[in-house]
Amino acid sequence: MSLTKAPFYEDVACGPAGGAAYWVLTEDGVKIRVGVWPASPDVDAKGTVLLFPGRTEYVEKYGLTAVDFAADGFAMVSIDWRGQGLGDRLLSNRGVGHVHAFPDYQKDVRAVVDALDHLDLSGPFYLLGHSMGGCIGLRALMENLPVKAAAFTGPMWGIALTPFRRKAGWVLSSLSRTFGFANVMSPGTTSETYVVDNPFDDNMLTTDPEMFAYMQSQVQTYPDLALGGPSLGWLNEALIECDRLAIRPTPNVPALTLLGTQERIVDMEAVRDRMSRWTNGTLQMVEGAEHEILMENPQIRHTSMQALTRFYSEHA
Repeated sequence: MSLTKAPFYEDVACGPAGGAAYWVLTEDGVKIRVGVWPASPDVDAKGTVLLFPGRTEYVEKYGLTAVDFAADGFAMVSIDWRGQGLGDRLLSNRGVGHVHAFPDYQKDVRAVVDALDHLDLSGPFYLLGHSMGGCIGLRALMENLPVKAAAFTGPMWGIALTPFRRKAGWVLSSLSRTFGFANVMSPGTTSETYVVDNPFDDNMLTTDPEMFAYMQSQVQTYPDLALGGPSLGWLNEALIECDRLAIRPTPNVPALTLLGTQERIVDMEAVRDRMSRWTNGTLQMVEGAEHEILMENPQIRHTSMQALTRFYSEHA
């Protein structure tokens, strides 16, 4: 595998020194972007965290998270999945989030794992899956992702929908596949990214205005990073994938899941159900947190990062 340098917006990432990004080609010819931050040279190296981001996200969003990991001896890798960030967009309308089939994301995972040998990163390796990345990460673990331990924040093991919206979502998204309008944006969403299209007040991501502004600044400075709502095809694939994973056995990997008590994006009951069946896993509720636990107020971020680094260190 050959890696080539990719654009990397360090001015808005605010990550640790030495960060870089690379283009990686998947087995089906899709170009994705991988971001890498080394651990601090001033501390003992403890391994590398593979951060699987959520829908609409991009490498630079986790620069501050990489700072915290680097200070504790962990390198970090993040990904622009197919269809978002600077990865290949799958539709002519860049504002619509889309994937042809949810298991296609595993092709991205395999490409990243193959790239690790070329990125001068040392193990052991650990998973951190956020939101949609938690869904992708759960399947990857079931398919033997080579990590020592796995952590999740607000994992999308189900989508938070009212009974009416869930039924309507299933019907409409299924019809979209049958009648050829799966590329159409899901009703109630727009091509603008969430943090630009919504005010801070009562947003579903974070209670911290500074972190909300940090996310806004990134996509306003570099609009090519931004992504709007999902297509009906993405919605159908996501609903199917969550149902498929729900009936599969839990992987035998130590796990820690952090879930905000104010979570409104993913299905909290689906998370509780999975973690109740994870014999070597722990569910930790984060008081007062919304969906983006790693983008929350300083106290929540600090205690959450402490929990993550302690958990990884225990399973080195």
